[in-house]
Amino acid sequence: MAQFAFRLPESLAESVTNVIQEDGYASLSAFIRTAIQNELKRRDQTEELEKQQTVAASLESHGKELVMLRSVLQAQFALTDALARMILHCMPEPPAEVHAQALARARERHDKLLKMTALSMKGNARALLAELVNHEE
Repeated sequence: MAQFAFRLPESLAESVTNVIQEDGYASLSAFIRTAIQNELKRRDQTEELEKQQTVAASLESHGKELVMLRSVLQAQFALTDALARMILHCMPEPPAEVHAQALARARERHDKLLKMTALSMKGNARALLAELVNHEE
C-alpha cells in the first residue's frame, strides 16, 4: 500500500480530529481513505451527470429536428392535396352515357398510381402505404 505524508493547518487538523472522534473512525488513515473514496465517487458521478446532460441535449436537438420535419411533411401533404383538388376541379365530368366506363378507368388509374407510389417508396413507408390502401377498402 502506498504511503503519503502531508501537513495540515492547525484549525483543519482540529476539525479532522473532531470528525474522527464523532464519526467513530479507527484512525486518521481510515478517515482520509474514506474522504478520498468519497471524492473519487463524487467525480465519477459528476462525469456521469455530464454525460447524461449531453445525451439529454442531443435528444432535445433531435426532437426539434423531428418537429421541423413533421412540419415540412405536413406542408408537402397540403401542397399535394391542393394540387390534386385543383386538377380534379379543372377536369370536366364525362357525359352520362360513358360515366360508368370513365369511373372504372379512373379506378384503374388510381390503383396504378398507388402501385407506382409503393414501388418508389423504401423501407417501412411501403408497408405504411399498403396499410393505408387496405384501410380504405
